[in-house]
Amino acid sequence: MPREDRAEGGLGRRAFFSAGLAAAAGTAAACCPKVRAAAPGAHTAQRVRWRLASSFPSSLDTIYGGAVVLAERVAAMTGGAFEILPYESGEIVPGLQVMDAVHSHTVEVGQTASYYYKGKNPALVFDTCVPFGMNARQQAAWLLEDGGLELVHELFADFGIVTFPGGNTGAQMGGWFREDLGSLEDLRGLRMRIPGLGGDVMKELGVTVQVLAGGEIYQALELGTIDATEWVGPYDDEKLGFHKVARYYFYPGWWEPGPSLSFFVNREAWDRLPPSYQAIFRAASQEAAATMTNRYDAKNPPALERLLAAGVELRRFPDDVMQAAREASRQILEDNAAADAGYAKIYRAWETKRAAYFRWFGAAELAYAEFAFR
Repeated sequence: MPREDRAEGGLGRRAFFSAGLAAAAGTAAACCPKVRAAAPGAHTAQRVRWRLASSFPSSLDTIYGGAVVLAERVAAMTGGAFEILPYESGEIVPGLQVMDAVHSHTVEVGQTASYYYKGKNPALVFDTCVPFGMNARQQAAWLLEDGGLELVHELFADFGIVTFPGGNTGAQMGGWFREDLGSLEDLRGLRMRIPGLGGDVMKELGVTVQVLAGGEIYQALELGTIDATEWVGPYDDEKLGFHKVARYYFYPGWWEPGPSLSFFVNREAWDRLPPSYQAIFRAASQEAAATMTNRYDAKNPPALERLLAAGVELRRFPDDVMQAAREASRQILEDNAAADAGYAKIYRAWETKRAAYFRWFGAAELAYAEFAFR
């Protein structure tokens, strides 16, 4: 990335982004009387400029695009007075250091996945997803309507961060393997890129686990540093080119049935915002979240067809892998809860809601899917 694109005052991508926002605001003012009437207020509004560090490369336009949608909507709703500049992974900090950057005031906001930072607190995984856990709709219901976000905020208070759901990929694929899997035994000794609690489960199944940022995975798979990787699903995986170096594409991604991405905001920066800007940020983050899921649901089906046409072989995980993974996942959750009261608090609350959601979805949703999807 050229230096001028990284500098706040440069004439590269940042200046282009800012100019686009200004043009959009001008067009709206010219076309809409209501916007024209509000324009004087926009000139006197408090000016805020935040930097956003993402864990994802801009080439992954759907997942990184959540940060772009957030920035565009915040700017549009404040007449450009509240400006958020998104930076892709590696421009300010590496992809797996976004939480540290927000905590240390290096940036005001980050776009990332909380489970990347489970080394800081194992319970952070519940903000993203848990193996054999909730799907995208259930995760959103728990976080936004059923008390989950309040529990997550208690965890992040220790780090001076407040979080907002920022998107969901939907159920993910099980990943790319250079060699076929016939049984649980074939997993033993494999080197695989897989983060979060899913990585802990894979360790229990005999896998050597690595955590790599998105931009580092292809080279590791190509060079044979790893034997397998998971990422998201067909659209992103095709962009990253995994099908060029691994032939077998497994499903389902039992470790990420509905992973929720998050916007991390530095607590002090958040508290300095006017209440109206806080409300606008909340609304914009929810729009960004919905947009991400919608885009994945639209883009994954044709991407899968292209991958299959290119010779990719689709495989379902063997039953003994699924069974062993579910047992190991349950044991890890229970062990973590027994070791820490804070973990137990959020786990028990999550488990209660998951059971209720599964009973409902297992009736209406499952019955329909088993008949119609086939």
